[in-house]
Amino acid sequence: MVKNFLQSKVDELRRKKSAVVLLSGGLDSYVSFAVAKEYYDVKLVLTFDYGQRAANDEISASAKMCDKYGVEHCVVKLPFLAEISKIAGCALNDKDKELEFEKLDKESMKAVWVPNRNGLFLNVAASYCDAYNYDCIVFGANKEEAGTFSDNSTKFCKMADSFFMYSTNKHPKVFAPLMNMEKHRIIDFAVNLGVDLSLLKSCYNAKDDNESYKNHCGVCESCKRLKNAILKSSNKDLIKLFF
Repeated sequence: MVKNFLQSKVDELRRKKSAVVLLSGGLDSYVSFAVAKEYYDVKLVLTFDYGQRAANDEISASAKMCDKYGVEHCVVKLPFLAEISKIAGCALNDKDKELEFEKLDKESMKAVWVPNRNGLFLNVAASYCDAYNYDCIVFGANKEEAGTFSDNSTKFCKMADSFFMYSTNKHPKVFAPLMNMEKHRIIDFAVNLGVDLSLLKSCYNAKDDNESYKNHCGVCESCKRLKNAILKSSNKDLIKLFF
């Protein structure tokens, strides 16, 4: 299924010459980056610092990924989004808020919702495309998170394409290669593709020196999704890398 899905995109991808990748250092954006390197001339990778508690970890992980693939890495600071997130009560930007959840549902989603985050990220990337004449924005949206996060959905990506027809002269297209995949499928796909998953940083918590966990806390929403995906995948031994 994965092979057929990607094959259906080959003709479209070959028509594209250049791309900007949105990279947080997490599973979905990293694997999307790896796919993009197979088909595009990836010109630039953008990582965003919007005051999230794990910003330094995300930036560090993303920088290592860019070094591995030999692509320019740019960190975009969005201090106004940090302030807005705090006003909205987002736990990602407030260390006093709890990030441990018993289950993944609408409530856990609301706790980590950053107002218009992906919409803003895509628009920033579109500005780079417009200025530098790049063709495409690669984005780590996926089927699993689309179930709870509306800005991971196919409809969201199509609407972004439509909007850029009017807000840019270049009209870049949004490409989300993992859009039809659940996270456990993404794990297996990444292994088959030869992606070095040891570089991943999918934790919402910043790791302090006095904390005992390996490199992922195991209790935040992102960690729980990663853990569930690994245990459901055909590569369960990967669990030892992170938890």
